[in-house]
Order: sequence, then C-alpha cells, then structure tokens
Amino acid sequence: MAAGRLTPIARHLRSIILDVDPTACEVVRLGDRAATYGVGPRKMIDGYAYVMPQRDWVNLGFYRGAGLPDPQGLLEGAGIKMRHVKIRSVEEASSPAVLALLRTAVAERLTALGISR
Repeated sequence: MAAGRLTPIARHLRSIILDVDPTACEVVRLGDRAATYGVGPRKMIDGYAYVMPQRDWVNLGFYRGAGLPDPQGLLEGAGIKMRHVKIRSVEEASSPAVLALLRTAVAERLTALGISR
C-alpha cells in the first residue's frame, strides 16, 4: 500500500481520538514518525495512544495496552506494556472495538494520574 493511501487512515484515527478525548494533548514526534495522544505532553507518562504509519497499515498503539481489556483480540505485540492494532482502512478505525480500546485507554491514564475531567 502506498504511503499516500495511509494518510486518510491516519487522519481518521486522529479525528476519532480527538472525538473520544477532545482535550487530548497531541505531540508529533518526528523522530518516532508518530503522533502521541495523552492527558499531557510526556510520552510515556501522560500518553495513552499513538498513531504510527507503517508500510501497509497504520499502527494505533497503546502505551499501556497490555493491561487493556481486549475481548475482540485486536491488540498485538509482546512488549511489557505496549500493544498496537494494525489499522488497514478507515472502516477498521471506526469499529466499536477500536473505540472501546481508546475510551478505556483514556480512562486508565486519567485514573492512574488522578486527573478528573
């Protein structure tokens, strides 16, 4: 899949994240080729998700994904904490399971950091 075909997916993921968390702090990390979303600007402390284009899909990553409930089995990865979902279409990005993961990830960070909104 050409990189240009991934742009609509990445933009849609950004839109969905900002719909789920309108006050999200968005930090573009050029060195990582990713954008981090969190309750503040610190990647590993405040961040709950990231969007990172790959060759044939866009990773929607979760910094604490290993601890998130995932009844649909979407999360991949073997890191101690991090997991990701490979998003190959705008439709996949809008799935109820992806939205549930995002909502849970936001709630986890808010609770862990003692932030109430």
